[in-house]
Amino acid sequence: MEWREQPLTAADVAIAIRLILGREPKGEEELTHHMPHATLGRLRDAFLACDEFAIANRGLLRRHYAVPMHLLRPMAVPGVQGLFEEPSLTSPVSQLCTAGQLFDPAYAALCDRIGLTPSLHRKPWELVWIAAVLERAGKLGPGHRFLGFGCGEEPLPSFFARQGVSVLATDAPYDIIANQGWDSTNQHASGPDTLFRADLVSREVFDRQVGFRAVDMNAIPPDLQAFDVCWSACALEHLGSIEQGLRFIENSLATLRPGGIAVHTTEFNLGSDEDTIDQPGLCLFRRQDIERLLVRLVEAGHKPWPVNLHPGAGELDQHIDLPPYNLPHLKLDVAGYVTGSIGIVVERG
Repeated sequence: MEWREQPLTAADVAIAIRLILGREPKGEEELTHHMPHATLGRLRDAFLACDEFAIANRGLLRRHYAVPMHLLRPMAVPGVQGLFEEPSLTSPVSQLCTAGQLFDPAYAALCDRIGLTPSLHRKPWELVWIAAVLERAGKLGPGHRFLGFGCGEEPLPSFFARQGVSVLATDAPYDIIANQGWDSTNQHASGPDTLFRADLVSREVFDRQVGFRAVDMNAIPPDLQAFDVCWSACALEHLGSIEQGLRFIENSLATLRPGGIAVHTTEFNLGSDEDTIDQPGLCLFRRQDIERLLVRLVEAGHKPWPVNLHPGAGELDQHIDLPPYNLPHLKLDVAGYVTGSIGIVVERG
């Protein structure tokens, strides 16, 4: 894939070095040396073929991902458009994390705005994808009210506050985090101070725009209503079971005003539509689970965005990260299951 035709800049080369080689550029001479590459795609291919990349990833490339047949099956949920094409951050829909998106200039630009370091890791992608969806939906601006679930130590509340958004950030009460698997992540928010990012927003603006409340995602309080957006990043797979995770997405729509959107990311089983992990500490959602959810949402009058289950076609999309995990970390082996990240968008009807 060639992402653009104009000459590369030193900033382009620096981002590619950080993403692929996992280090900072050695100096201006190294940046200048790589700028003659015609496109970001060719620069990427050059780095993937270099000895430094091979040495850094020696022993980690012994298992490769092959697209299973069930991902190729057309979407069969009435009222939901199915796509199967390379996902994009410039026109985001409900989609999987893929390597191509990390080399899109939009990824680096949004990482900079959110206060993230671009890397070949799916977790920054989840936050960037959420921001890209909300930007496409026209929700990033003054006058909007956002509700965040399981916010942990995310930079998103501070980022949203800088856009003039009113944010209510939430995380699980302490008495239940052990049952939901969040106590092992060291990313639990105990109050607004945990979410403040001085590099993104002033303390005055943050205190004015951001509130905090302890909320059990399995029992959303009925007074949380009339928000324009609700979001969660990689939290609903810890709610106890696949069914509880699906119910959370459904219930989150009740917090929105008509036309509001729910934006959630979670774990997706990239290898099987049958066998999976469905345990209190971790669930891997299958295609059949997502389709079951979409049917229920449409029947309730909601409007899921198009769903694109293309898992990526680049060399990095074939790599499965094995324990102990390293980069690239887009697809990984969890107890023998290949998993990645999926983002789901639903508009309240």
